[in-house]
Amino acid sequence: MEIGIIVMGLVVGFLVGLTGVGGASLLTPTLMLIGINPVVAVGTDLLYNSVTKLFGTIQHWRQKTIKGRLVLYLSFGSIPGAIIAIVLLKFFDFYFQNQEQIIKHSIGYVLVFVAAAMIFQNFFSNHFKTEIRESDPIKGKKRLTIVVGFLLGFIVGLTSIGSGSLFALAFVYIYRIRASKVVGTDIAHAFALVTVAGLLHAGLGNVDYLLAANLLIGSIPGVILGSKLSTKVPAKPLRIIIGVIIFISGIKLIF
Repeated sequence: MEIGIIVMGLVVGFLVGLTGVGGASLLTPTLMLIGINPVVAVGTDLLYNSVTKLFGTIQHWRQKTIKGRLVLYLSFGSIPGAIIAIVLLKFFDFYFQNQEQIIKHSIGYVLVFVAAAMIFQNFFSNHFKTEIRESDPIKGKKRLTIVVGFLLGFIVGLTSIGSGSLFALAFVYIYRIRASKVVGTDIAHAFALVTVAGLLHAGLGNVDYLLAANLLIGSIPGVILGSKLSTKVPAKPLRIIIGVIIFISGIKLIF
């Protein structure tokens, strides 16, 4: 056991439970900051996320807060998108030996976008309220859903970031589903996506299993504690602060 890694998992899990901010946006750049190879950071984060999302998916399935058809059609696009991204990374590394640089810059750009989206949503979401559509959110949008899934899945396969934050934005602004079902649908789809991407990275030797285990030891109680306190602590100011930290991390990775 590495106490520092366990504490890191505890802190990240606590912030995720408290604010709902995607763990990958916090964890992947932190792993890189402490010297973990970018490729291993991405692969390990995906596998780690798969385990955590499994428990969330089971709980939300019991609560019937998952839009199954939306998860299915997004997966039709996102899983092939993630697979193509991972295969392309291996291809570039084989021919150009610049895999780490590609991942580092990609993570930087995605972090900047995620941070900007988080801050925008916190400040301006009330100005863009749309009509809620509960019956069939993908009616007339099946092709769009597959395309959206592919594009965002490609980003997740490349960086491990966005399985929660980017898809959650799509659920709110494109598919107009109720807030109570955004989280469940998001977690269920993320579980399918990061499991496939994580297994593919594992097959390529990009996963540090001991690192993932130590992170989970800390993050599971962290998520539980953060979730219990989430109703007592104002999450909006914390999300904005975390968004600023993520933005700065992204800028540092780019430059």
